[in-house]
Amino acid sequence: MYSFVLPGHDKATAGTKNADRENLGQFSVSGGRRNKCVITPANVGMVAETIERRNQNWFVRTKVVNDLIIQVGDSNFYLHKIPMVMRSGYLNRLVFQRISVGGDASAKIQLDNLPGGAKVFESVVKFCYGWKVDLTAANIAPLYCAAHFLEMSDDFEQGNLISKTETFLSFLMFSSWKDTFRILRSCESISSCAKELKISKRSAEAIAWKACTNLKAFSSETDEIECFNVLSNNAEHPRFQDAADTWWFEDVSFLRIDHFIEVVQALKLRGMRADLIGSCIAHWTAKWLSRVTSGLERMTPKHMTHRFLRVTTECLVKVLPTEENSITCNFILHLLKLGFMTKINSELLNMLERRIAFMLDQCRTADLLVRNYGEKESVYDVGLVIRVVVSYVSIVLSSPTPKRFAVGRLIDGYLTLVAKDENLKVKNFQSLAEALPKDARFCDDNLYRAIDMYLKVHPNLTKEERMSLCRNLEYHRLSQEARKHVMKNDRLPLKINTRFILLEQVNMSRSMTAIGSNYRRTQTQAIVRVNKGLGKGMANSQKEINSMAEEVETMRLQLNDLKICKIKLQNQVKRCIV
Repeated sequence: MYSFVLPGHDKATAGTKNADRENLGQFSVSGGRRNKCVITPANVGMVAETIERRNQNWFVRTKVVNDLIIQVGDSNFYLHKIPMVMRSGYLNRLVFQRISVGGDASAKIQLDNLPGGAKVFESVVKFCYGWKVDLTAANIAPLYCAAHFLEMSDDFEQGNLISKTETFLSFLMFSSWKDTFRILRSCESISSCAKELKISKRSAEAIAWKACTNLKAFSSETDEIECFNVLSNNAEHPRFQDAADTWWFEDVSFLRIDHFIEVVQALKLRGMRADLIGSCIAHWTAKWLSRVTSGLERMTPKHMTHRFLRVTTECLVKVLPTEENSITCNFILHLLKLGFMTKINSELLNMLERRIAFMLDQCRTADLLVRNYGEKESVYDVGLVIRVVVSYVSIVLSSPTPKRFAVGRLIDGYLTLVAKDENLKVKNFQSLAEALPKDARFCDDNLYRAIDMYLKVHPNLTKEERMSLCRNLEYHRLSQEARKHVMKNDRLPLKINTRFILLEQVNMSRSMTAIGSNYRRTQTQAIVRVNKGLGKGMANSQKEINSMAEEVETMRLQLNDLKICKIKLQNQVKRCIV
């Protein structure tokens, strides 16, 4: 890694003379772990012999008595007018206004809103008195803001603090991926000023540019010079070809929400692929939530925590890319759950619900899994999926039939999965099962499988609950294999078993009659009459149910024999005609 150094050598130690001030205004490059810049003013009107700190007070010693006191926060700086007013338009104006009205020019001046506070003002003082000042990614933004606040432009002195900090700030943004993030982090304590001076916006644009250019070498600063050589020569480079599209996600995920939003907006303007932006937002959200739940996120006071979460969630929803397939159904569901928890704007909630509704036919079962975290709650948030399905039914009624069937298969698969949860209430399971219209399912085999799984895992349901759960199972909407399973399933209410057996007997009786069997018709009708009687009051034990099922199986075998005989007779007739 290399350092970009403006004139000077080592930083002067407080309390000692700064004797070396040669070659001011020149540039040099030196080694180091991080980019570093050392600056001094081109012209020095008054040289400080020492700069001493005593508790909260700073004293600048020269051959002239101190005639200016500036208070920054809890700290007092005992200074001199000449070196300060010749470089600061703000201080110049305050001092001469007092003189013009006949006031005490040596009275204390308070700088309550100085960006960076006393620590940054210390660097300003050193600069004004001709001392070397170290610039790094951590202090360049606050010092740049302070220079603007104090109006330290080249109009007062050539090579003033604004121009010098601007030069190094631009250099860092252009040259160093990591330092750009350090700059943004330093802006967190000076948000309003950094936004006004567009430091955060410029940093976001620099990050977006590097991410869109896909320069993975920027994340390893040892190769920064090589990266820029490749850019300038417009050449092929193997490291760029192998760079993964998401290499920048992790660094961006640690940005504060306002800075992250600026990066996303810059990425959109740069033409970044919508699916990558969507994935980046999902990655940032997951990281942010993990920090919040683990207590690592620096939160506002407790009474402000809920508002902070709500505002953050709303910002994320608003910045989502609108392109199709740019974000996953699972992430939108998680965002929707977070929106309900933080009570975000209802219009944003509706927007999320509509977006998921139009994506349901493309989703997989795993996409609908959103965990609950309460001890007595179900593992997954079924209520959330119910809302989405209700929204789908009300919004996407014009969907073609194949897509409806896809949604039906999706929900039945989800029901089968969540049915294994012992804490899932029967009311929620049934509400989701009944949320879709009947024409959304080609048949009810998958629904029956989910109901059977729920009954198996929840053996203590009351008779009324089991009957309510199975009330929508219809004989004609199940395959033959599923019907056979229903008739032998002792987990179902006896009424359901009996109804299916009777309907199976009637169905086979009609089939045998249609084939033309007078031989079995009388016996079959007798069985049906007997079983109707059982259905009204006699079918009160599992033994009777099993007996009826055996009779149905006998009839099925007879029906198969009849079908075979019919086919043989038809073939014989055809041969005779020929």
